[in-house]
Amino acid sequence: MSKNSSIATHSLSNYFILITVIVVAGISQGLLLPVLSIFLEERGVSPGLNGLNAAALYIGSFAMTLIAERLLGAIGFKRLIVSGLVLVMFALVLFPYIPDIRVWFMLRLIVGLGDSALHYAAQLWVLLVTTPEKRGRYISLYGMSYGLGFSIGPLGIKLLGYGEAVPFWVLFACLAAVLMLVLIKLPDARPEKTEQGERPERRFRRSFAWAWYALLPAFLYGYMEAGMNSNFPVYGLRIGFDANEISSLLPFVGIGGLLLQLPLGMLSDRFGRKAVLMFAGIMGGATFLVFPLAGTHFWWALVLLTVAGGLVGSFFSLGLAYAADILPKAFLPAANVVASFYFTIGSMIGPNLGGQFIHWFSPGSMFVLLGVLYMLFGIGGLLFKRKPSKEFVVE
Repeated sequence: MSKNSSIATHSLSNYFILITVIVVAGISQGLLLPVLSIFLEERGVSPGLNGLNAAALYIGSFAMTLIAERLLGAIGFKRLIVSGLVLVMFALVLFPYIPDIRVWFMLRLIVGLGDSALHYAAQLWVLLVTTPEKRGRYISLYGMSYGLGFSIGPLGIKLLGYGEAVPFWVLFACLAAVLMLVLIKLPDARPEKTEQGERPERRFRRSFAWAWYALLPAFLYGYMEAGMNSNFPVYGLRIGFDANEISSLLPFVGIGGLLLQLPLGMLSDRFGRKAVLMFAGIMGGATFLVFPLAGTHFWWALVLLTVAGGLVGSFFSLGLAYAADILPKAFLPAANVVASFYFTIGSMIGPNLGGQFIHWFSPGSMFVLLGVLYMLFGIGGLLFKRKPSKEFVVE
């Protein structure tokens, strides 16, 4: 079997290249959302309109999910990752030079297309080559890589002191280095073919019907990630934090995920994915609920963000691992599309709904809503009964 027709010939070096891609993807999202939100807030743009503009990135991601599975089958993993990197780089350098909110909306659409393409290809590649007994561990390492980039990204706010364009050019240089690594080192692999008679729409429906609880964490993670990056700077400025304090606090959502991602993944290998997801949802939701009580106390805010981020930072990766446990292997590409779809929907709703709650109620209401959603998910696990079974395994 040739490397161009299958991903079976996976190597450790390829895995680390994919990890590098995901780190840089995390940096791009972790940087762009808060930096652009601060620009718009300082220009007097309302939180609602600010959140709507941020959602453009996820509208682009949503568009990519509609074609990702077929596009991957047509051009392969490497070309899809390269295309995603090029799209992000193209849009990135234009942001500081065309400060028009309408143009930014279109540029964020392009970034969303690119980010979604490279995410889909990289995470599916990792998922398909991971054995069930180590799936929680390796998927958690994948999630940790994104969390690392996500936590590094907001630090780019500090580069604004050297000029508004500096953070964008630094990120462009990082993406260019990763692009060269992918072009030179990554093999041109393709996913295995699925049954010819199986319609894509049927695979999507069956994937959701069999694994709906495993796919919902993608929605919650997208909601939390986009909402925090877009709305937390606005929340912080309105309750009395300055830009430097915000840039120092925001990475701790990702840092918490880094600290607990692997332990939670290993626990899920031992005690089950569902039990860990339920526990993390309930406890993470409770932490978000009490966060507004920290007020402008920097260290209390830092601790609570770290705990909350640690508990829910594994949601996307553990949800995919859980789906891989209970679905036939041939359905994993479709399940990955469904998860990406829910992540995108959550990412579009998060900034908008959080911004509206800040505008109409209070800054802290965004955390109350976030906490309630996670706690409802945790309790909702009692309604999901499907367990891994040999009848769902496809050799």
